[in-house]
Amino acid sequence: MTTTKILLRVFLILLILASLWLAFSSLIGMVDRALSPVRRLEQSNQALQTQVYALLHPTPTILPDPITIIHEVRTLARLETIHYSVEKVITAETNQGTLGVLFGDRLLFVAHGVVIAGVDMGKLQPDDLWVRGNVLYVRLPPAEVFLATLDNERSYVYDRETGLFTHGDPNLETAARQTAEQEIYKAALEDGILELARVNAENYLSRLFRSLGYPEVIFVPAAP
Repeated sequence: MTTTKILLRVFLILLILASLWLAFSSLIGMVDRALSPVRRLEQSNQALQTQVYALLHPTPTILPDPITIIHEVRTLARLETIHYSVEKVITAETNQGTLGVLFGDRLLFVAHGVVIAGVDMGKLQPDDLWVRGNVLYVRLPPAEVFLATLDNERSYVYDRETGLFTHGDPNLETAARQTAEQEIYKAALEDGILELARVNAENYLSRLFRSLGYPEVIFVPAAP
């Protein structure tokens, strides 16, 4: 086989490959042009779905009033001596009788609360401190609870069951939260938070008065 025939065959093969490549490229272009309307339609549908979702689930806009009114300013001298973290499970329910399956509403609320107690030193009077010899006598005000509230970030509705023909009482969770605050306050009192607050206050103030030069400090019970 001569060199001329070999070159001719190579040229023909290259020509065939080039023709196939052009045909394939043209086919790809035709398919792409055919699918373009479908893709544009899908994009339009997605954009429309996004707009509809935004309309049905709008992001709330919160606009605080720029004017602030301060009703009262008080100076506080509260010595906070104990901090309680309390957890309570509250069951709230309505219409749990014979027709409870149809019209009832029941929820379980897990409440996390904070209770802070101590002594209000602003109630200490001049005659509540006196010295006899080297002894300092102190009559502290009674210990009290300064704060008993829910930790809203940690409190949540664990479970809720509503009847077949009701969407639930919109005030039921609010009632559960109010009851939870009361129960958290009650639990802290029953656990002796006021006694612990008094003891902690006396220990703290005893060290403070000794550092001021009083070698002995005696705390006298407050009048009932």
